[in-house]
Amino acid sequence: MNYKRILIIGCSGAGKSTLARQLADITQLPLLHLDQLFWQPNWTPTDKGIFRTKLLNELKKPSWIMDGNFDSTLDLRLQYADCVIFLDYATPLCLRRIMKRYMMNVGRTRPDMTEGCNEKIDFEFLRWIARYKYDARPYIVDLLSRTPITSIVFQEPKQTANWLQNIQKG
Repeated sequence: MNYKRILIIGCSGAGKSTLARQLADITQLPLLHLDQLFWQPNWTPTDKGIFRTKLLNELKKPSWIMDGNFDSTLDLRLQYADCVIFLDYATPLCLRRIMKRYMMNVGRTRPDMTEGCNEKIDFEFLRWIARYKYDARPYIVDLLSRTPITSIVFQEPKQTANWLQNIQKG
């Protein structure tokens, strides 16, 4: 794999951070979780202007794997990426994974989050996941159809796992 700036996008619960970690282990590219860049302790958001400046500084680096949603910055991130991986999984799968993630991490901070942002689930978050196919996905599909960079779309975890296994084999 010859890509040096890889975006991993998709609905919450699709496994973006897990795939990003696995791919970083294989490629040895630096890994950046957008959630860590945006969230401060106790789920305090970073000012959007400051976040965009921090993001731009990261995007200008020569290589990275970056996972996260933040659709308002996707057009900017695509300007710097040479590959985007879109985990376009079914909503029920993402919801199940979110529930499993919550149960595994309740009261703790996940490795892909800022320390002090303990795992949580609320109605707004579940609603966002349930509506992702209607609200976020059309924008993403349209944007990807217009970008010249390589887009890899996986609709099932098995596809992703097979692709990752092929990458490992070299």
